[in-house]
Amino acid sequence: MVANSRKNCYNSTNDNKRKIFMDEITFEQLGLSDAMRKALEKKGYGYPTTIQQLAIPEFLQWKDVIAKAPTGTGKTFAFGIPMIEHIDPECPDVQGLILAPTRELAIQIGDELRGLLTYFHGVRVAVLYGGAGIVGQAKQLEKKPQIVVATPGRLMDHYNRKNIRFDKIQTVVLDEADRMLDMGFFKDVTRIIEKVKNRRNLGLFSATISQEVMTVSWMYQRDEVEITVEPKQEDRPDIDQYSMTVTPLEKAETALRLIRTQGYERVMIFCNTKHMCQRLSDDFQRAGMDCDCIHGDIRQSQREKTMQKYRDGKLAILIATDVASRGIDVDDVDCVINFDIPEENEYYVHRIGRTGRAKRKGVAWSIVGNFPEKAKLDEIAKFSNYQIKPMLLGADGSLTEETVKEPVVKKRFR
Repeated sequence: MVANSRKNCYNSTNDNKRKIFMDEITFEQLGLSDAMRKALEKKGYGYPTTIQQLAIPEFLQWKDVIAKAPTGTGKTFAFGIPMIEHIDPECPDVQGLILAPTRELAIQIGDELRGLLTYFHGVRVAVLYGGAGIVGQAKQLEKKPQIVVATPGRLMDHYNRKNIRFDKIQTVVLDEADRMLDMGFFKDVTRIIEKVKNRRNLGLFSATISQEVMTVSWMYQRDEVEITVEPKQEDRPDIDQYSMTVTPLEKAETALRLIRTQGYERVMIFCNTKHMCQRLSDDFQRAGMDCDCIHGDIRQSQREKTMQKYRDGKLAILIATDVASRGIDVDDVDCVINFDIPEENEYYVHRIGRTGRAKRKGVAWSIVGNFPEKAKLDEIAKFSNYQIKPMLLGADGSLTEETVKEPVVKKRFR
């Protein structure tokens, strides 16, 4: 651990002695309760990831934390575990608050926390987000949850209606803080933090640390611990990444053949537009595939049903726009397919992070249909320091690596 004039910093790439210590640590050594250890054992988690090893002890000591870690490295447990350990089940007031940028992510966090609460008694979680009935959510709050997960806008709706009080909240966490602040929630988030008068610690968790995240840190954190888990670390998702170049009209058939010939049973496919998402889903359903889609034009209630069906393993293929790329957390996704090459480099990282979770091997395919998509994928590979192998899919389903010829440089004669 290196301390400067303002921050305590953990960098998981530079401190070899700490790395040796982290390789040997267990959840029991983190000082967790019997109920928490039993819940983790039931969920199949034997050892904490790097972000969990570094963040949990600091949170347990009520430290402010700003943490940067790649998607899929276990950030939810890193703040969820110590938050639950701090809850007083005898107190009916809200004690922990988690802010999320999207309804999908809020729902997912709520599900993860409820899984950790299996052996705890009297600790309740409420999830608040827009697009759902405010009356039903008010009834959740009447049951006196100690932990609330919410999107900022809907949380303020309930606060203004006096459905929730902030005076007993001890811990506030911003999950996917970079995206939340980029989406225009800066004023709502800062207003919420300022209304939590008795806060003991504030956690900022993110895949990237933007200027807005740093601004919130400077404004509201005190002697914070800064944690950085680099993507090169061992708990970066283990994902084989491939690309396939076809004509635009062959994309759908190629994706279909890829799933069938490779025997993928749990697949997520990402498209850039709502129109393409729906069109591809309709094409796959006509082809007899067990498939459904989620995008912004589908009612929230239907999106939730579809996502839950996918989480429960009752749906083989889920097609989505990027609205869901951070909102679905399923441990056994066999394969992610980029039907469209994402428009932002970060989107690619978040998309493929849906596979290769919980120490499992993952596979990600990108189907390239034209030269601009090829150029964009090359840029993504360079930006993310990924190796994306070009492949060919044979008529019999065999995969071979494509030989990429170097461009011929014509000599100029004078």
